[in-house]
Amino acid sequence: MKAMLFAAGLGTRLKPFTDHHPKALAEVNGKTLLEHSLRYLQRYGIEDVIVNVHHFADQIEQVLQDNNGFGSWVSISDEREMVLETGGGLLKAAPYFEDEEDFVVMNVDVLTNLDLGKMIDFHKSNESFATLAVMKRESGRYLLFDEHMILCGWTNNKTGEQKISREVLEMRPFAFSGIQVLSHKILDMPFTGKFSLVDLYLHFAKTELVKGYDHTGNIFIDVGKPESLEQAGYLFE
Repeated sequence: MKAMLFAAGLGTRLKPFTDHHPKALAEVNGKTLLEHSLRYLQRYGIEDVIVNVHHFADQIEQVLQDNNGFGSWVSISDEREMVLETGGGLLKAAPYFEDEEDFVVMNVDVLTNLDLGKMIDFHKSNESFATLAVMKRESGRYLLFDEHMILCGWTNNKTGEQKISREVLEMRPFAFSGIQVLSHKILDMPFTGKFSLVDLYLHFAKTELVKGYDHTGNIFIDVGKPESLEQAGYLFE
């Protein structure tokens, strides 16, 4: 199985570090987030990875070269000209996955002890179009699921904005963890250019099975701010 790491973002919440470096090279206990992510995937037998780059892309390429991909076969999806967001980034990298039935996509700035193997098994047993790791935790935005953990919408708690794919009597809010297992069928996308994966999931949720995988109770840190980097130092080696 192959995977993609999203590492192209500007990382504005990690300023001033990201004024001179990509967020993927921020360190937790002497290891970059990039290395943590690659090692995490390796624990589940995933060693064939593509990484998208934009912000200080040369630094990421150099670190990968200097460290022989940290033991993984790493390819680069070059977004130097324009960052394409998550959906556009995956679309640009689509040829990399053309021979894969399923694959993993995750943000480089999340650290977790989620059992990815179990999530992959769950995805395959449900024959899902997409399986999204989600948790019960505080967030400004939530994915909305029905009682069977089938995606039916999205909401922004701060603005009150909602996007509903399927009307159901009760919608349960979960925070997205930035980790997903996807069927190759998702690569046949109706969008082009710059767009969000969440918008893609909401589109497909109208006709396809997009499931939530609840891993509430796991350790999870979105390493987007300097204080979360410090917190991660106590929890991850």
